[in-house]
Amino acid sequence: MTDLDLLHFEQLKKDVQTEYLKRSTPSHDDISKWKGIDIIYFQEDLRKKAKGNISEKSFYTYFKTSPVTKLPRIDMLNLLSIYTGYESWYDFKKQHLFAGELLLENEDLEEEEIKELEKTASSAPEVQKNEVPAKKTEYIAQENTDLQKSATDNQTNTKNATQATHLEIQHTVPRKNFLKKNAWAIITSILITITGVLGFKDEIFSKTYKYCFTDKDRGVSVINTLEIRVIKENESPLLYKIKPGECFYYSTKDKNIRMQITAPFYEYLEVNRNLENAPAEEMIELKPDDYKMAVNYFSVKDANGNPELLRQKRSQLENLISNNAVIYQVYDNKTYGIERLDKQKYITLVTTPTTSLKNLNVIEMKKDSKGKIVSIKFKIASTDEENK
Repeated sequence: MTDLDLLHFEQLKKDVQTEYLKRSTPSHDDISKWKGIDIIYFQEDLRKKAKGNISEKSFYTYFKTSPVTKLPRIDMLNLLSIYTGYESWYDFKKQHLFAGELLLENEDLEEEEIKELEKTASSAPEVQKNEVPAKKTEYIAQENTDLQKSATDNQTNTKNATQATHLEIQHTVPRKNFLKKNAWAIITSILITITGVLGFKDEIFSKTYKYCFTDKDRGVSVINTLEIRVIKENESPLLYKIKPGECFYYSTKDKNIRMQITAPFYEYLEVNRNLENAPAEEMIELKPDDYKMAVNYFSVKDANGNPELLRQKRSQLENLISNNAVIYQVYDNKTYGIERLDKQKYITLVTTPTTSLKNLNVIEMKKDSKGKIVSIKFKIASTDEENK
C-alpha cells in the first residue's frame, strides 16, 4: 500500500457520494455525516447497482474518517469502483493517475496469484515419515524352580527336611496371594459403587418434565425458535433454544422451576411451577405480539404493489405506538453508539421494504397499562467482514 493508494481511495469516496446523490436525497450531502436510515438506503442502492454489500461497521470505519490511514480489502474496493461505473479498483486508479504515477499491468493479479500458489502448496502430497518401529526386547526371567539350587551358605539339610520346607512354602504363598487378590477386589468394588452413585446421582434421583408450546390465538405450534432461560437460585441462568414445533425436555431433582420464555413474534412469558405435584407433560400458550407481527410483514414482503395494504399496516403501527414513545437505534460503533428517532421516522423505517429489515432486532420494548408501546430499543444487525 502506498500513499497514492490512500489518495485514490479518497477520490473513490467522493465518486461514491456523487453517484448516490444522483438518485437519492439523504439528510446530508456529505457522506461522512450519514448515519442510521441514510446508511441503510445507501446499502440497498449498492446491492441493486453493484450486486454486493458493505457492513455498517465498514462504513463507519472508512467513510466517517477522512483521510483514512489504511485501505479496505480489495473486494470492497472493487465493489465501490463498480458502483461508480468502473470495471475494478485497478481500472479506477488507471483513470485517475496522478502526475508521475505508474501502474503495473499485473497489479490487480497479485492477490489472485498468491491465492493460486497457496492452493497449489496446500494440495501437494505430504511426505510420509518413515517410521521404524523399535523392536521390543522382552526379558523373561527364568524361574528358579529348584529350591535346592538357591544361594545359601548352609547346604547341610537332609533330603526329608528339604522336602518339608518346600511343601510349607508352597502352601503359604498361595494363601497370602489369595487374601491379597480378594482384598483388592473388595476395595475396587466399593470404589466403583461409590463413584457410580456420585457420578449419576442426578440421573438416579431426577425426574424429566416435558413442555410444549402453542400459539394462543391460532391454536397451532409457535412459528419461531424459542429461547428458554431456566433460572436457578445462586446459579447463572441456563439458556436453551427450541426449534418451532419441538418440545422442551428438562430433567431436575429440584422442587421448583422458573422459566423465562422469549420468541421474535410473541410476548415475553415467565413460568413458575411447583414440581412436587406438577404433571410430567404440560402445554404452554404464548400470546402473539401484534407489533412484531406487523414489522415482520415488511421484512419479508414487498408492499409497494399494494398501496391500500401499505396504508393499513402503517395505520396499525400508528395505533400500536404512543405519540410520545421513546425510540432508540443501537449501533456497534463506539462513536455513534445510539440514535433517537421520532415515531413517524421509525414507522417510515420499518414500513419501507428493504433487505436490511430482515436483520432488525428489537432489544427492548415496553407498553403502558393500555397496551400502547411507549419505549422501543432496536438494532439492525449485519455480518461484519474481516478487514485487514
